Amino acid sequence: MEISRKTDYALRMLAALVSDPDGIISVRTAAKENNIPYSFARSIQHDLALAGIVENSRGAAGGMRLAVDPRETTLLQLVEAVQGPIIVSGCATALDGTEPCPRRGTCHFTSVWCNAERMLRRLFSSVTLHELVVERRSPMFRGTFELVDEDVARDAAYIEGAA
Repeated sequence: MEISRKTDYALRMLAALVSDPDGIISVRTAAKENNIPYSFARSIQHDLALAGIVENSRGAAGGMRLAVDPRETTLLQLVEAVQGPIIVSGCATALDGTEPCPRRGTCHFTSVWCNAERMLRRLFSSVTLHELVVERRSPMFRGTFELVDEDVARDAAYIEGAA
């Protein structure tokens, strides 16, 4: 999974909104302060508004402001609003998106890819925009991994993937 340039820019713009004491910032200012091409910033603003993350206002004092509570909005929600679902591999669905991959039952790597996807989703959902920007706190993995038999791992990946 790769975080797109669009997502990176969108997160920079959202961080600027959270950091602004007035809670409103022009797209031009957000673009300039975050080294984002203005035309790209306008497109991102439009997409964020369509996703319900920002609200736009016109006029001399216009700009964009957050339409969501940064204390309750997770990084996962923001990333998926901009670039779609977190997907590491196509194990959960076949090419048409309706059934699991036909090799899923015999593939030696399915459980690894499914677990990586699950871990990314948990990591991104464990932190809010406010925690990252205002509190300057970030989640850190401090656990361990356990090696299990391939069948156990595959069954666990299949069960969680179906849920």
